[in-house]
Amino acid sequence: MAVGITILGSTGSIGVNTLDVIARQPGRFDVHALTAHRNVNLLFEQCRTWMPKIAVMTDEGSAKLLRARCRESRLGVEVLGGAGALADVAAASEVDYVMAGIVGSAGLLPNLAAARAGKRVMLANKESLVMSGQLFMDAIRQSSAVLLPIDSEHNAIFQSLPANFSGGLVAAGVEKILLTASGGPFREFALTQLEEVTPEQACAHPNWVMGKKISVDSATMMNKGLEVIEACWLFNARLQDVEVLIHPQSVIHSMVRYVDGSVLAQLGNPDMRTPIAYSLAWPDRCRSGVDPLDLTLVGRLDFERPDEERFPCLRLAREAMAAGGTAPAILNAANEVAVGAFLSRQARFLDIPRLVADSLESIQSEKADTLESILAADEAARQFVSSQVSQLN
Repeated sequence: MAVGITILGSTGSIGVNTLDVIARQPGRFDVHALTAHRNVNLLFEQCRTWMPKIAVMTDEGSAKLLRARCRESRLGVEVLGGAGALADVAAASEVDYVMAGIVGSAGLLPNLAAARAGKRVMLANKESLVMSGQLFMDAIRQSSAVLLPIDSEHNAIFQSLPANFSGGLVAAGVEKILLTASGGPFREFALTQLEEVTPEQACAHPNWVMGKKISVDSATMMNKGLEVIEACWLFNARLQDVEVLIHPQSVIHSMVRYVDGSVLAQLGNPDMRTPIAYSLAWPDRCRSGVDPLDLTLVGRLDFERPDEERFPCLRLAREAMAAGGTAPAILNAANEVAVGAFLSRQARFLDIPRLVADSLESIQSEKADTLESILAADEAARQFVSSQVSQLN
């Protein structure tokens, strides 16, 4: 019997790659729902190909356009509009797996709905754990949901841990989690050069094909800071258990160091279809369409420690996690608004860490024990950074 799957963010890079992997497993999956924000053309084409029961567009105007096109083409796809419909398709009884591919805080509520409904949650949205780590993990445990990481780094750690790992690093003999990072396009830039970098430069990742927001996060290394927080929640790790290493080739996706001196690593070409395929087939494996890794072509593997003077966002993320409460939610929201301002040329690249730091200093962190407190902190940070951005111009 085919496995029912909802793909949240099907027109983004994670969604497109997920559908590519599913296409290589004929008869194994039944696509129940596909969702997007405004990309009507691509979602329509995906509906024609996959014939989901439901398509969701969070932008109401785009939903009307898609509904009309599906009706004209007699596709028989029910088109829903608004963000609230995301939670419905994530928790639907027909769904076994949910690919959580929506970028940013917009993914929190549908991902939490999937967790509470006991789905296999394939998490490509690190912000859910950054914002609501304890709430999210409690929901996973209480519903007996399965949480599988899609980020290449966390997926690599998952693959490198013992098969019976149950959430205790010490009991598993693990000494350190080693998160690798490419260093992004500005790894060798002088600090003075960073003052004038453009959105186009920041989005030109040397190894990975990603969306604009994630590409900028990689350039600032905020992406790695968020991944440190995510790793702490996923693997029940302390901050000091997680170390970041710059690895420009992006061949080793992350490593686990054991107390006996062994280091286990997961290697592969930089292609998100590998972790997607692993999570879709787990505990088995399936073909992903990724070319085999040829180490003779790679030639060398380099490593260096990150420079936190060049990448202050990595330090800010650690400080937010150490502070606890709603501080990580403040960090995430401030970063989202600051990155948006940079991409729209309302702020400079180096304004991003400054705006995030100012937010963490100006907004009081509260207990993150309710969804309401988390969302309130998120909104406060957004308003604060928006106000600060308006004063830049």
